[in-house]
Amino acid sequence: MIGIKFIKVPPTTYLLQYRAGKVVREGLGLSFFYYAPTTSLVAVPVGSTDVPFIFQETTADFQNVTLQGQITFRVGDPKRLASLLNYTLAGNGHTYTSEDPRKLPERVVHVVNVLARAELQKLPLREAIVASDVVVQAVRAGLTGSPELASLGLEVLGLSILAIKPTPETARALEAETREKLFREADEAVYARRNSAVEQERAIKENELNTEIAVENKKRQIRETQMEAERAVQEKKHLVQKEALEANIGLEDRRKRFVELTADNARAEADVRAYGVTATMKALGSADARILQALATTGMRPEQLIAFAFQELAGKADKIGQLNISPDLLRELLTPPPMKTQRLPAKAEA
Repeated sequence: MIGIKFIKVPPTTYLLQYRAGKVVREGLGLSFFYYAPTTSLVAVPVGSTDVPFIFQETTADFQNVTLQGQITFRVGDPKRLASLLNYTLAGNGHTYTSEDPRKLPERVVHVVNVLARAELQKLPLREAIVASDVVVQAVRAGLTGSPELASLGLEVLGLSILAIKPTPETARALEAETREKLFREADEAVYARRNSAVEQERAIKENELNTEIAVENKKRQIRETQMEAERAVQEKKHLVQKEALEANIGLEDRRKRFVELTADNARAEADVRAYGVTATMKALGSADARILQALATTGMRPEQLIAFAFQELAGKADKIGQLNISPDLLRELLTPPPMKTQRLPAKAEA
């Protein structure tokens, strides 16, 4: 029949059928026949919608940054949204009769832009480019309490900020500063490494020097010990020599005293003998010379007696006219007497 049409919407679309200005049918995922000349259809998508956004803002230190992200929302109250925006379907049942459905994401992005601007203007550039999480939390809180979104019946499901970037010139400047900082840190690291190497080398040198000092001290102790031992040996030798010298001195003293005693004894003996001789001479001085001669010849051997007789003859040679001595007498006088042998005892001979 002319004017009767069929419509079928997915479960993520809330469909409202108006007739004579009144809602005669509404719900999700409806399908029915309707009479097109007297029916108006309003289809509001209630599924989640991902809207990317990118815009430029100014930080607290008047530096431009680019904010890039995405917001996800859904229609929580389709009847309220349908009362504020025109979601009426065209006669073909597929397109809208107005631009309002396409403008809804822009409205949401505008709200995000306002909230993000307010947050970025509080932060300097260096903090802003690394404050994605802070900005997301602040903007998400602002969207939850936004009266505009609440009036449209929208629910925010998610918000993410992909990047907060400065301008290329500012980025290069920051990169240059960071690069120089990294270079300085690299130089400091090299310096620290070299300084560490120098310190380690110094520690090694100190250890070697301490080892050498310890070795020298040990050698010095050994030398001192040897010197002390040699000194002790020398002292002992000197002591022995001193004792020997003292012993020699004592021996010499004893010898000297012995010699003195011997000399005294010899002198005493000489005095005694001299006294004896003096007494004997004194006694003999008063005796007759012939008696003395007779006494002197007592115990003489025959040859001694003959010699004594010749001496007497020589003393009276002036009175003797002629003296004849036979050869036999001279032979007897010149021949030594035979040696007397002593007979050994019988036991010794055996």
